[in-house]
Amino acid sequence: MTRLAAQGITVERGGRAILNDVSLELEAGTFVALVGANGAGKSTLLSVLAGLLKPERGEVLLDGAVISAVDPRDLARRRAYLPQNPRAEWPISVERLVALGLTPQLPAFGGLPGGFEPRLTNAIAACDLLAQRLQPATTLSGGELARAMLARALVGDPEILIADEPMTGLDPRHAMDSVARLQALAGQGRLVIAAVHDLTLAARSATHVMALREGRLAAFGPTAEVLTPDLLRRVFDVEAQVTGVGHKTVVDFLAPSV
Repeated sequence: MTRLAAQGITVERGGRAILNDVSLELEAGTFVALVGANGAGKSTLLSVLAGLLKPERGEVLLDGAVISAVDPRDLARRRAYLPQNPRAEWPISVERLVALGLTPQLPAFGGLPGGFEPRLTNAIAACDLLAQRLQPATTLSGGELARAMLARALVGDPEILIADEPMTGLDPRHAMDSVARLQALAGQGRLVIAAVHDLTLAARSATHVMALREGRLAAFGPTAEVLTPDLLRRVFDVEAQVTGVGHKTVVDFLAPSV
């Protein structure tokens, strides 16, 4: 079973701790929603967990091995990372953009082997992009590009998917489709970690919630136990209420009385 562990992660910038002694253990079959206010350190933590940023102190372990010591090609095959606000710099087709997610699994020379074609088509279809398959990626809308990047992350069938705000810029239908896709991956035994701003979506879909406040781990555990008005008050400095259960949960922030 895939396990990803952070041990005493500290990241500093300009003498300030962006992350401060963060420790936790994540395992396959879970969908972890990372929540926190702007500047809490969410993107930094995701980069560290993905093995893309080396902390000043502490380490990340992938199945017991220090992640920086894992062969880069093997790491790229096992872990997909979807950054915040992805961009397309070259006018390659959506199909070619999505196929880049297969790079760690392809031979050094030659084109796309025929056996990968169904996976490519399935990923494009799952993200509702069949009509844009041959369209230059630079001409996509922001929401379409976000879906194309999600398809690129999914096409390689990674053991671990780390996504930084993957629903940002999506309309309600595609946001719900995307979160359902993340849920399905976790249900298939993958580890999914995603920064999520929509707390109602997080409450309805994530198996676990990880909350950051000012670079420190404020809480981590099963969603129903962790996502409480008290936690939201501590993390976001606002009053909130959580009503309903399961897929009917609603998180509302309450306006201060005047």
